[in-house]
Amino acid sequence: MASMKIFSLLKSGVNSSTSLKQCKLLHQKIVTLGLQSNIIFSKNLINLYISCQDFHSAKLVFQILENPLDITLWNGLMSAYTKNHLFNEALELFEKLLYFPYLKADSYTFPSVLKACGGLEKVQCGQMVHAHLIKCGLLSDVVVTSSLIGMYAKCGFFGSAILLFDEMPERDIACWNTMISCYYQSGLFAKALEFFEKMKGLGYTPNSVTYTAAISSCARLLDMETGERIHQQLVNDKFSLDGFVSAALVDMYGKCGCLEKAKEMFEQIPVKSLVSWNSMISGYSLRGDTRSCIELLTRMSKENTRPSSVTLSSLLMACSKSAQLQHGKFLHAYIIRNKIRSDVFLNASLVDLYFKCGRVETAQNVFSKITKKSVEAWNVMISGYVSAGYYLEALDIYNDMKLAGIKPDAITLTSALVSCSQLAALEQGKEIHKCIIDNRLESNETVMGSLLDMYAKCGVVSEAFQVFDELPERDLVSWTTMIVAYGSHGQAFEALKLFNEMLHSNVKPDRVAFLAVISACDHAGLVDEGCHYFNLMVTVCGIQPSAEEYSCLIDLLGRAGRLREAYAILQSNPHIREDVELLSTLFSACHLHAEREIGEEVAKVLTQKDVDDPSTYVVFEKMYASQNKWNEVRKLRLKMKELKLRKKPGCSWIEVDKRIQTFLADDKSFPLVDNVYQCLCLIYSDMENYI
Repeated sequence: MASMKIFSLLKSGVNSSTSLKQCKLLHQKIVTLGLQSNIIFSKNLINLYISCQDFHSAKLVFQILENPLDITLWNGLMSAYTKNHLFNEALELFEKLLYFPYLKADSYTFPSVLKACGGLEKVQCGQMVHAHLIKCGLLSDVVVTSSLIGMYAKCGFFGSAILLFDEMPERDIACWNTMISCYYQSGLFAKALEFFEKMKGLGYTPNSVTYTAAISSCARLLDMETGERIHQQLVNDKFSLDGFVSAALVDMYGKCGCLEKAKEMFEQIPVKSLVSWNSMISGYSLRGDTRSCIELLTRMSKENTRPSSVTLSSLLMACSKSAQLQHGKFLHAYIIRNKIRSDVFLNASLVDLYFKCGRVETAQNVFSKITKKSVEAWNVMISGYVSAGYYLEALDIYNDMKLAGIKPDAITLTSALVSCSQLAALEQGKEIHKCIIDNRLESNETVMGSLLDMYAKCGVVSEAFQVFDELPERDLVSWTTMIVAYGSHGQAFEALKLFNEMLHSNVKPDRVAFLAVISACDHAGLVDEGCHYFNLMVTVCGIQPSAEEYSCLIDLLGRAGRLREAYAILQSNPHIREDVELLSTLFSACHLHAEREIGEEVAKVLTQKDVDDPSTYVVFEKMYASQNKWNEVRKLRLKMKELKLRKKPGCSWIEVDKRIQTFLADDKSFPLVDNVYQCLCLIYSDMENYI
């Protein structure tokens, strides 16, 4: 009688909200009655523990059974493991099953096993199961084959997945969904849409899962045209939109920048899930509309939907984009006040926010309070310093990260290389190069592009070309970087040769590439060649020159002494006639060639355009001094004194023993100052003797 009552409680408990405490009391009663070896009782007790998410207790109940000779018992536990991403436990259970000679895995066993193989990306294990399925003749089962296809797709073996799919004698909608979803989850969004169209063309009717994957693929591809067409099809078919499809539509319209349509779809959802709230907030976040994001957060709270870390990360991203510090602070306070547990993404978003708003110290404080710093957290800190121009600090953090035992990834190394490029820190850059080789990142285009740029900016042209020569693919940026490296280090003919090679490789040059090759001609004094490439840019490629290209051309002509020609170019183009930078370039050339007439005309415009800039007065003073016009020099100095203008001190730095040391004019605050000034005295003395 007692056993019947317990059995009744077990059966009803699986379908209700039985607490873990009640479950353990029932378990205790079963043991007291000596029924722990009863298959039926154990099976229901396992299901009850699974419903309470206590997988350890479920496993213990199973292990106590001396002869668990009911395959449904194994299948139930295995299925529960895979549904909760306990893939290793599922495979361990399957291995034990193989040692029971009187038990045979069936069509309900293998979908769970294959899901575990796919989740762990254990393709060899999956292939062994595949061979077993062929022997057992279970490949005729649509569900089993669909699971096998999913396993291959998740392991990246799309060829095997497609082959299996094509060989299926009959397919159901779930099988098509497996292929489409796997392509989507693997980032192959165009292929997912291709299979979606193929499925429809063969007469299969898509369901909610199919539409969700297809619309989400449109969102990732920013393909609103296809997304709208799918939406229209849903309307025409009078398809009943569930929460998943509606949220996918909101996300698609939001990511494609059509927020009015996204909002319209969002408001039509009767019971809004967290996913739909996140999709709408994400749409506003991409636009940097913090006010709308916070309004949605307030609505969420009123409708008793608790925001997740994804929600708050999107909100903080909106604040970062618009540099809205006050809104960002409000959200930070909201996180603290509501005791929301910060994860990797939330911490990273907070650090990024404060960097983007120029609050470097606050970003440092947030970072210092992160107890378990993941590689993502370190990356945000390093890239934040780089974006703020704190290159020395970025390298310090990179070194701290290595000391903490965190393995750098491609993002870390790219940011660190940018710092090395800006500081010309060659030794540190070489160490990072070794790290790239150790981590086998030579095939990563972004990392290798940054490495090429580092060597180029550090002046090690041979090393730069070696990296360039070994690039897996050469894009416009890598070609341009190498041309700049040759041009800025006096190897103009190599730069021109490389530019022509780029043209023959069908890479179309842009404004930056032309600027690089004209600049190379400028440094080498190749006036005719520089003018040729300038004309090629305008007449053949149809690129209208900006101030930068004109500046390079004027500098090229100016260095060659063709000052009237350079001045004529300025005068004939009204939109650049009074450009301060171009006039300054021409003015410097006038000083170089002692061309006082044009120099005075240019200086007159410059002093009117930029009254507070002392550089024009300084150069003009030098020009007069070189011609012994001391009265004019005195007038200029009095004018500078009257305007309270002072020449800005120069700054330089050098890398010694992997440390960067900066110097300012008349600076005596740095270490070994006496040694440095003693060395300078020796250099001056040698120079005087040489002269």
